[in-house]
Amino acid sequence: MRHRLAAKSSVLVAGLLLGATLATSASAQEQLGQVQFTVSCTAEAQAKFNRAMALYHSFAWKAAKQAFTEIAQLDPKCGMAGWGLSMVAADNPFAWPVSLRLAEGAEAIQKAKQVGAGTARERDYIGALELLYRDHASTPHRPRALAYEEAMEKLTARYPDDIEARILYALTVSGNHDLNDKTFARPLKAAGLLEPLFISLPQHPGVAHYLIHSYDYPPIAQKGLPAAKRYSQVAPAAAHAQHMPSHIFTRVGHWHESIAANQRSVQAAAGDTLYTAHGMDYMVYAHLQLAQDASATKVLADALAIRPEPGTSRFGEAYGIAAIPARLALERGRWAEAAKLELPANISDADWKRFPQSESINAFARALGAARSGDAAGARREIDRLGQFQRVLTERKLGYWAEQSEVQSKIATAWALRAEGKDAEALAALRAAADHEDRTEKHVVTPGPFIPARELLGDLLLELNRPAEALTQYEASIAKEPDRFRGVYGAARAAELAGDREKARRFYGHLIKQVGDGAADRPELRQAKAFVGAR
Repeated sequence: MRHRLAAKSSVLVAGLLLGATLATSASAQEQLGQVQFTVSCTAEAQAKFNRAMALYHSFAWKAAKQAFTEIAQLDPKCGMAGWGLSMVAADNPFAWPVSLRLAEGAEAIQKAKQVGAGTARERDYIGALELLYRDHASTPHRPRALAYEEAMEKLTARYPDDIEARILYALTVSGNHDLNDKTFARPLKAAGLLEPLFISLPQHPGVAHYLIHSYDYPPIAQKGLPAAKRYSQVAPAAAHAQHMPSHIFTRVGHWHESIAANQRSVQAAAGDTLYTAHGMDYMVYAHLQLAQDASATKVLADALAIRPEPGTSRFGEAYGIAAIPARLALERGRWAEAAKLELPANISDADWKRFPQSESINAFARALGAARSGDAAGARREIDRLGQFQRVLTERKLGYWAEQSEVQSKIATAWALRAEGKDAEALAALRAAADHEDRTEKHVVTPGPFIPARELLGDLLLELNRPAEALTQYEASIAKEPDRFRGVYGAARAAELAGDREKARRFYGHLIKQVGDGAADRPELRQAKAFVGAR
């Protein structure tokens, strides 16, 4: 079953263009940072190549593609222009394999080989990238990605003075991280390669950018704050450079900073719907943790005004547009509203089918909303829908996303059992779902779980009048996802009901301080203020 949400009429946030000349030339006005990537092309092509790589390092895909295309036209013998186009087609390594445009990238790298390159080093770059695309119709993504990583490692060893090789190798190592690996071995290895360059190359956009990605995990997020604070200043003309700091700000609960970063990102995106929708999703998430419900609702209206051409939607924008209305309902506990949530109509049916992991957000929100409204039958229908998405994702060999649909299904099933009066089964199922979610990690496309399973486990234990156990679950969730409004409130309420008035006072006081002025009149805040005021 499919559900549609009519797009609301709204004026989309206007974008401001921030200059447009070369990143490293003497006439530089466009602020993209400083990149020096030596190639054996014409002098004019070299200057443009530096700018193209600066765009690449901030994942400015459209502009980078145009820049490498211009280089190929300017210097038809510059094989590295084709390499650049193939790098752009590879897109965001942290979204592989979903982001890869295999046919386009394979064609570009073959063209680069045909054109040829003037040095052995350049030929090694082309040969390494070719491994990412070779036999892609018959070879799974992971072996190809690891082969590319190994080739980049050898290239880095062969040319120890090539800083760009080291940066791109670190990017590949970090991008190949298995989100189920809780040692974070690959991201930490990448960070080890990048940290010295963060000192020696303070204006390089890729260094700060890839450090943020490498530290974008709860146990190590604090290490990413220096890069988060620098990157937006290094490349203020790049929308992604404005957005990326919010990944770290989200991990450490810096909500005001996250909102400001994404407001700048949406402004700098200047109509690029990928970064507009993605930034808006992070912005809404942060607004909701501050109980800024009116601001979050306005961003929803702006998001529903985004209208990508049918067939052109990308994963990031489809995900963001699906996520925003779901977050608004679920984060505020508006279960009946969530149960009736329709699928946004500004993404075409064909595009939703391309990204079932985005559409599954709608099914999860409806399932959880129905179950928590007492409608077990309605929840079961949406759980069946989640199962369909899981099967499709498995068939498409998108194992991470199939697993996320499985976790969503487990959470919804637990609450459906609760709606059916099967409390013991519900509790066991939700514990299993929380344990499963803890074994995975959030994807770069999202600021975090819609509602952490362990936070929901705290909710269930509170409903079952087991506040001391609930408090333990809330505190465990807060340790991973700090300063979430629901988590902090849940911990305060559980402590209050468990008789730990001092801890309840600390949590309630923290919540009041966290939201500050401008918060909505949520009942949770009224309760917090009443408790703190009743000394």
